Amino acid sequence: MDPADALREIATLLERERASRYRAKAFRQAAETWEKLPADVRSDPTRLRAAKGIGDSTFAVIRQAQVGETPDYLVELRGEVEPERTSLLRAKLRGDLHAHTEWSDGTTSIATMADAARKLGHEYLAITDHSPRLRVARGLSAERLREQIPLVRAESTDGFLMLAGIEVDILDDGALDQDVELLGRLDIVVASVHSKLRMESRPMTKRMIAAVSSGHVNVLGHCTGQLVQGERGTRAQSQFDAHAVFDACAEHGVAVEINSRPERQDPPDELIAIALDAGCLFSLDSDAHAPGQLSLLDYGAERAEKAGVPAERIVTTWGAERLLAWAE
Repeated sequence: MDPADALREIATLLERERASRYRAKAFRQAAETWEKLPADVRSDPTRLRAAKGIGDSTFAVIRQAQVGETPDYLVELRGEVEPERTSLLRAKLRGDLHAHTEWSDGTTSIATMADAARKLGHEYLAITDHSPRLRVARGLSAERLREQIPLVRAESTDGFLMLAGIEVDILDDGALDQDVELLGRLDIVVASVHSKLRMESRPMTKRMIAAVSSGHVNVLGHCTGQLVQGERGTRAQSQFDAHAVFDACAEHGVAVEINSRPERQDPPDELIAIALDAGCLFSLDSDAHAPGQLSLLDYGAERAEKAGVPAERIVTTWGAERLLAWAE
């Protein structure tokens, strides 16, 4: 098999399993290095191993692929990584409104994320890198966001649409962590709480209602902030009046995100039921930080289907024209 294809498939499998971001990134970088090497270096094992960006593991993969073998490491990962889950709802999903790139805390370029989304059969993908307050994630200043917008939209091709967006922090008082004028230029605004997650219920409720009632938000992201597994450990749900928050979402046409990352499972089932009763729309998103994580939509689809969420109330089952009309 082609060495670059083998390296990228390994990276994709590592990303889907949420393995070390550095390990997955090393395989993607090795694929790029391989494709740029001249033929005489590719055919010389000593010079190939000495090339910058080629390590022991990636060298072994390349050498096995060069002689027509499926690399051992790829065979191992194919056997270990759980295949994508199938469901009727997963087949109806047409896009994803929450994904990150190397502009904030993602691992790859806008173009790489766009290419991965196309290969999954998406009709659209929103790039929603973080806002300035989240410094640990290299959140985008207004200046950097203005620079990013045309680069995102430039990756649109016939039959596939790249949407310019943001995952904007909901500040302590419910204000949004970005220029209002700039938010109005975006296709999709996901608003999430990332700080003071242990705030008392009453002020947290007020904070979230202010954000979803602002007229600038399309999706309320991972609303409880919980973590139920994974390398970051666990984190309890934020406390808020779910009936009041979801009533506000329904009133203002804000979709409640069903976050597909297995370590989040957010909202939990009991909150999905409250949002259903409130008449909310939903957005089933991957929250991908790498190309291989875009496929995590299968986890979210399985949860939503079991929770009885009708497909017609999930905005990511809609075509691009209807979606953009709603978002505007």
